[in-house]
Amino acid sequence: MPDLSATVYLILAAPTLAILLSLLIARPRFAEYLNLAAAALVFALAAPLPWRVHEPLVWLHGYLLLDRFAAWVTLCTATVYLLASLYSIGYMRQMAEAAGRLHRYYALFAAFGLTMLLAPVQNNPGLYWICIDLTTIVSAFLVGFQREPECIEAAWKYIVLVSAGLALALLGTVLFYWGGTFTLGPVYAMTWASLDAVAPHVAPALLILSFLLVAIGFGTKVGLAPMHTWLPDAHSEGPAPVSAMLSGALLNCAMLGVVRYLGVLERAGLGALPHIVLIVLGAFSLLVAALFITRQTGAKRLMAYSSVEHMGVVALGFGFGGPLGVAGALFHMLNHSLNKSLMFFGAGNMMHAYRSKDMEAMRRIGDFSPVTGSLWLAGAIAITGAPPFALFISEFTILRAGFAGQQWWAALWMGLLLIVIFIGFLAHFRRMYYGAVPDTPPARALSTWQTAPMWLSLLPLLLLGLWLPHGLWALFQHIAASLGVGAAP
Repeated sequence: MPDLSATVYLILAAPTLAILLSLLIARPRFAEYLNLAAAALVFALAAPLPWRVHEPLVWLHGYLLLDRFAAWVTLCTATVYLLASLYSIGYMRQMAEAAGRLHRYYALFAAFGLTMLLAPVQNNPGLYWICIDLTTIVSAFLVGFQREPECIEAAWKYIVLVSAGLALALLGTVLFYWGGTFTLGPVYAMTWASLDAVAPHVAPALLILSFLLVAIGFGTKVGLAPMHTWLPDAHSEGPAPVSAMLSGALLNCAMLGVVRYLGVLERAGLGALPHIVLIVLGAFSLLVAALFITRQTGAKRLMAYSSVEHMGVVALGFGFGGPLGVAGALFHMLNHSLNKSLMFFGAGNMMHAYRSKDMEAMRRIGDFSPVTGSLWLAGAIAITGAPPFALFISEFTILRAGFAGQQWWAALWMGLLLIVIFIGFLAHFRRMYYGAVPDTPPARALSTWQTAPMWLSLLPLLLLGLWLPHGLWALFQHIAASLGVGAAP
C-alpha cells in the first residue's frame, strides 16, 4: 500500500489518465472500460483511506490537506463514481443517437469525478472554491449531453443559478481572507488552519457576514432550500448515471466547505448563529421536499426532491452538532450516496423500459421485471428512512442529537416531515407497482450492467442497517472532535 500522499496522487491520476486516453483514442468501448478501470482503482485506494489517516497530512507546499473528514468525503465520492461508471456502460449503450460521442461522455464523466476528488483535499479555501466551480462547468456539459431542448435548458439553468450562488461564496471567502489581514498582514497563506488560528482575533460581525455568504453560496451547490431550484431540472434531465453523481457525490463535496467554515466560527466562539443557520436551512429544505414529493409526477424529479430532503437532514445533523449530530450527518452522507445511486439507476431503467419519464406511464413494475423492480422498491423503502436499512440508523442518530439539545423543536419538525415524506414517497411507488396494466408493454432489455450496480448499492445499505462496525463509529467520533463542531447552544 503506497503512503498517504502517494495514494492521493494515484487517486487523482487515475481519472486524469482516463480523460486523456479517452479523448486521444476516441473509441467508445475503450473509453467505457478505461473509465471503469479508473473508478475501480480510485475506490480501491479510497476505501481504507479514512482509517489510514491518523493526523492531518499537509504537503505539496501546503496546498493539499488530507484529514479524516476529507478522506470520508473522498470515499463517498469514490463509491458513487464506481457505481455510476458500472451503470453507465449499460445505460449509455442504449443511446444510439450519441454513439459517436460516447468517448467524450466518458472523458467528461472522468473529469467530473476528478474535480470532485480534488475538492476535499484542498488546503486553501480559495482553491477549494475553484474546484467546486470546476465541478459546475464539467457537469453542465454532462447534464446537456443528450442535446434535447429540456436538457440544454436545465444545463443553462444549472450554470446560471449555481454560479450566482458560488459568486456569494467567493465574496464570503474573500471577506474571510480580509479579516485575517488585520492580524497576519496584507499577504498570508490562506489555509483552513490559518483561518482557525486567526478567527478569534477577527471582528465577530465580519466573521458572521462571511459565514452567511459561504453558507448561502455553497448551500446553493448543496441544494438546500430555497437555493435548490436548479437541482430538480439538472438531476431529472441529465443521464441517469450523471444524476447519481450529482446527487450522491457532488452535494457532499459542497457540504464539506460549509462544515469547515462552521468549524472556523466555532473556534472564534461564534458557533450559536451558524448552527441556527444550518438548522433553519435544513428544516426548510425538509418542508420544501415534503411539499414537492407528495405532488410529483416525474420519476427522476421525485428522486431530485428526495436529494433536497436528505441534504436537509445532513444540514440538521451538522446544525445540531455534538458527537451524535456529526456522526449521524457523516453516516447519512454515505448512506444517501449509496441509496440515491440505487434510486437513479432504477429510475433510469424504468424510463428506458416504459419509454417515459412520467410515473403515470410506469405500471405493474414488479410484473415487468421482478428482480429490478424488487431492488428499486427496496431502495424506495430505504430512502424513506425505514428499518432495517442504514438510513434509519443515521436519521435516528440525528434525531437523538436534536432532542438531546435545546433544538428539540427542529428535531420534532424533522420527525413529522419525515413521516409525511415516507407516506408521499411510497404512495407513488404503490401506484407504479400496483396500478392498472399499461397500454404499451414495457421493453425487456435490461442488461447486467444496469442491474448489478443496484445490487451493489442496496446490499451495503442493508448490511450497515443491521450491523454498524465499531471502527466506523470510532471514525465518526474522531472526525467530530477534529472539526470542532460542538453541540448547538
